[in-house]
Amino acid sequence: MHPDHAPDVALVYDPIADRLREECGVFGVFGTPDAAAHTALGLHALQHRGQEATGIVAHDGERFNVHRDQGHVGDVFSSKTVMDGLAGHAAIGHNRYSTTGAPNPRNVQPLFAELDLGGVALAHNGNLTNALALRHELIGQGCIFQSTTDTEVILHLMARSSGRLVERLIAALKQVIGAYSLVVLTPQKLIGVRDPHGVRPLVLGRLGESYILASETVALDIIGAELVREVEPGEMVIITEDGLESRKPFFPVAPRPCLFEYIYFARPDSIMGGRSVYQVRKGIGRELAAECPADADVVIPVPDSGVPAAMGFAERAGLPFELGIIRNHYVGRTFIEPTNEIRHLGVRLKHNANRSVLEGKRVVLIDDSIVRGTTSVKIVQMVREAGAAEVHMRVASPPIRFPCFYGIDTPDREALLASRMSVEGMAHYIDVDSLGFISLDGVYRALGEPGRDAAHPQFLDHYFTGEYPIRLVDEEAGSRSRQQLTLLREAG
Repeated sequence: MHPDHAPDVALVYDPIADRLREECGVFGVFGTPDAAAHTALGLHALQHRGQEATGIVAHDGERFNVHRDQGHVGDVFSSKTVMDGLAGHAAIGHNRYSTTGAPNPRNVQPLFAELDLGGVALAHNGNLTNALALRHELIGQGCIFQSTTDTEVILHLMARSSGRLVERLIAALKQVIGAYSLVVLTPQKLIGVRDPHGVRPLVLGRLGESYILASETVALDIIGAELVREVEPGEMVIITEDGLESRKPFFPVAPRPCLFEYIYFARPDSIMGGRSVYQVRKGIGRELAAECPADADVVIPVPDSGVPAAMGFAERAGLPFELGIIRNHYVGRTFIEPTNEIRHLGVRLKHNANRSVLEGKRVVLIDDSIVRGTTSVKIVQMVREAGAAEVHMRVASPPIRFPCFYGIDTPDREALLASRMSVEGMAHYIDVDSLGFISLDGVYRALGEPGRDAAHPQFLDHYFTGEYPIRLVDEEAGSRSRQQLTLLREAG
């Protein structure tokens, strides 16, 4: 296929297919009579990390109490009856956006299991890159899986290990490969674990005498807890009535936190790696303005994720910042797709052009990323129809050319616009007067680094480079299977 050839596509607004889809959010608290209520509030602050399903498991000193369902936190945990049924001094919770396993009630986390040494609940953010290989091996040994999520693999590995629960968890995690943050609840303990590379985030907080684990600091803010520190890459923290214990059970490797947390996934009011996500995104905008200036009249963000970068761009470029696109925050997924007539309304369901700002202006349009490109086409068309004289698009990430296998749901490589087209081809396809992306070094500079250290990259940036530091066992096996099938077909 020619690099500037784009296959025919239906240019309808589809936020599910044309975004990098959120990961998952985890939360845990130990040592408070309001554990489930705190967990529900924490999950509410982490709603942006997963909108498909949510769940809470609490322990009241005698038994586990569980409620899980598909839907948003505010809907699933709005009932007093539900919350009253989640009594306990400790709890963990999970917001799900499926990266492995279909959107199915069986896959709603936290998962719960009865082992020979007692009950255990587990919630997982990330993706195991050898989950299929382990699953096939375990099924061959007689294990019966109740879900299609890779999280259940960890529970089966624990069940087949020996020793105390913490030792079993360590033994299980030493068999898995991938990116993950876990919160685990037992009758006596709350455990948090971060993968050796620290790809997926996890922070430790405190509220009075209670310890808290969460994917982002905003989940601490909502309940008035203080940030103690980040859980370190490869660290396991064990919280009991006696306090907090830290272990480093894994072979140390170079930390590689996910770069896209700063670009898109984390809430802008979160703190990650000691950095304000909001200030990093403004810094990206400033770097973008320096690298890809535009002769224009006004800077317009694609809301909401493009706003901080657009502010930084406008500041560096000396151009006015305006809200030229207004987002409707009250359109849900169920309203977007009921009929073809509704679908063909496209981008206007969630975005509307502010003609008073756009008409007759040379516009710099700032977005956080371009995935498939179909949404960009519709937004640019809408801005032009509102009377913009020129549209210059600037993107606050480098071109996304490679998919993710570490817990972010991305399209196949063939569906990524930047993987099959040059920047010039993309500009023509999207119908902009010019198109510019920030460089990878520019993103690193916005993070306070001098640039990307090619020999020892500071962050996980495979979306842009194609470098996968964590082995893709299942993908390699799938590639071999596809190659063997091709050879068999050719031989036949």
